[in-house]
Amino acid sequence: MNGKKILFVSSELIPYMPHDEVSNLSYETPRMVNSRGGQIRIFMPKYGIINERRHQLHEVIRLSGMNLVINDLDMPLIIKVASIPKERIQVYFIDNEEYFKRKFTFTDANGALFEDNDERAIFFAKGVVETVKKLNWTPDVIHVHGWLSSLLPLYLKKFYADEPLFAQSKIVTSVYGSKFEGSLNKELISKIAFDGIAKEDISALEDPTYNNLLKVAVDYSDAIILASENIEDDLKNHIESLQKPVLPFVPIQEFEEAYSNFYNTEVLSLD
Repeated sequence: MNGKKILFVSSELIPYMPHDEVSNLSYETPRMVNSRGGQIRIFMPKYGIINERRHQLHEVIRLSGMNLVINDLDMPLIIKVASIPKERIQVYFIDNEEYFKRKFTFTDANGALFEDNDERAIFFAKGVVETVKKLNWTPDVIHVHGWLSSLLPLYLKKFYADEPLFAQSKIVTSVYGSKFEGSLNKELISKIAFDGIAKEDISALEDPTYNNLLKVAVDYSDAIILASENIEDDLKNHIESLQKPVLPFVPIQEFEEAYSNFYNTEVLSLD
């Protein structure tokens, strides 16, 4: 991993979010790469539940200020940054008052999915790419965690297909068993089509369930990690049908060697 640049994009990350499979591995994987001489950048959404004072977030003026077009609306992009104590790891936060200021993450006080989770996912994907472009930082590997990040592979391969910064980047998606019930806004496929992405390329999103979002994510990824022991057969069968490099599930206590070897022997060696 020495000298390799790895971009981590996650919907959850400790210490900013509660402990679960996604937030734990989204922290442990970059920590492992960092300790082995790799260069890392981490991006996550800046949810309203994150205490900016306690975690010492501050806005990066030179990266903020642009507008992202989401379904024909201009949405301001704000970038904040913080450092994880003890690890010397910097985290970039994608923020927007309309999408992320609320004091919940994915569901409201009654447990219902937010109606605009589809737009939040599009905004997050575009915000990450536009910020990395401003940083002028070329990642060797882009590693995606969590369903709110699942549109990033699609946007990189379609909307940003001609962006030279990512021409050689390999995309890895970690697939988790943790899921949401029901579907996102059924207009998601039309909102993505607004960005010039053909509906036939994302037909699974006619019904934007958790499994279908992840199917689109792995379709546009170069390699896949099964990050949970229990993944539904429908999704697992789809992954197997793609004939892409797949790392089977390994417990978090044993992940370091497995992930490092997978990066080195399967991902970075891809043509």
